[in-house]
Amino acid sequence: MVASAVALKSGYRQNAQPKVRYAELPQEGVKWCAVTLSDVLSAKKRLEATVFDLRGKYAREVIADCRWESVPLPQLTTDAYYPGRFKRIYCEAFEGEPFYLPSQLTEIYPKPDKYISAQTKCDISELRLKLGDILLTRSGTIGSVTIVSKTLENAVYSDDVIRVTPKKDDVGFLYAYLRSDIGNTILQTNQYGSVIQHIEPEHLSNIPVPIPSEHIKRRINDLVLRSFDLRDESNTMIDCAAAMLINALELPPLHKLRPEKFEGSADVDNFSVKLSNLAGRLDGSYHVPIVSAITEHLRAHAAEVTTVGDQRVSMDIILPGRFKRVYVEKGQGQVFFSGKNITELDPSDKKYLSFSQHNKRIKEQLTIRRNMILVTCSGTVGRIALVPEHWDNWTMTHDIIRLVSTSEMQGYLYIWLQSEYAYKLIEAMAYGSVVPHIEVLHMEKIPVPILKDAGAQAEINRLALQAPSQ
Repeated sequence: MVASAVALKSGYRQNAQPKVRYAELPQEGVKWCAVTLSDVLSAKKRLEATVFDLRGKYAREVIADCRWESVPLPQLTTDAYYPGRFKRIYCEAFEGEPFYLPSQLTEIYPKPDKYISAQTKCDISELRLKLGDILLTRSGTIGSVTIVSKTLENAVYSDDVIRVTPKKDDVGFLYAYLRSDIGNTILQTNQYGSVIQHIEPEHLSNIPVPIPSEHIKRRINDLVLRSFDLRDESNTMIDCAAAMLINALELPPLHKLRPEKFEGSADVDNFSVKLSNLAGRLDGSYHVPIVSAITEHLRAHAAEVTTVGDQRVSMDIILPGRFKRVYVEKGQGQVFFSGKNITELDPSDKKYLSFSQHNKRIKEQLTIRRNMILVTCSGTVGRIALVPEHWDNWTMTHDIIRLVSTSEMQGYLYIWLQSEYAYKLIEAMAYGSVVPHIEVLHMEKIPVPILKDAGAQAEINRLALQAPSQ
């Protein structure tokens, strides 16, 4: 605590001596702690309050009182670094290398939103991920952690991610520790920056890691690595199902469906729309030519093109109404998370919704069930997830559309909606000048192809439903 009072000036008359009075600061509701000079020196003379955060002090005390001895994190690693900064040049998907961002670090199966051009002045090989490394976000949101499994091996990742190379038998154990409440709290106390937070590789030397018995450490390590192996198997099944769908519909790469030239000689991309095709929408994004190109291709190669609203496809489409949320402590309410977390296996910032205040809404609208298909409908629209078994009976934000599909279509519909072709159809439906939205009435109109080969469609459905249970 720096001071218990603040001096206030009053009486600002010209040529007059201002009077000074002291106002007592309220002690209640203020988090504070005493910091010794030795604490400041051991923290390399850093004076930011976050370095001496109460949660961080408590976490370090827990480690100090632990029955196992602790070692600095670098003793369990052989390297920790990040590539040098560079100016990125983005390009179209078919022209460049898939480029992954720190915000995708915790996703089960990240898909690139950006593609980096070969004209970018950097060593691409330095950006490629090595199998078995641990990744830590180092800028913006601090504390996201993952392991480079086969899904991410050789992927080109942002320089805003620290690559930590653990010793061979410590990969899973170190990941589990950095993901734990204690380890992650200590990691975050090393951040610096007043607006955008950062950490550096040298800050990892301040993180103590308790070392349990060899049996316990090996058990933790094996369980974590097994979980990542299962994720890879699940992602392989999704890839297989998606490839079957694309082959059955003879879908070419997306850029080949786009018109090579737009109309006229204007300096901007443009196209014409018949009055009969306006459908009451005057926003250009609704009428982009890629939408008609995709739907025409589906009609030519599918047995039938129906819509999400068809009762053979979806038995119910749910979009909860807006409401003021009342949160409670962990264990006192229902698990609640937002749309940005739907692609994570274990949502990183779960909250807990009050039963007493939202019981009816939780039962009727907010609860998600296994194999529901989730679609983000506000902000970033069109992100898709299939509810896994361990999410069953959790609750989710009202900014998510829930699709309750038939058992014969659950997996197949998910594979179609998460494809880049369906994304273009969903994206075109969005409205709003600043924050885009889609509603149930828009989702009902999204085209869904029915395959000519019923056996192939059933196999796609099976693979998709089996993948989350891996």
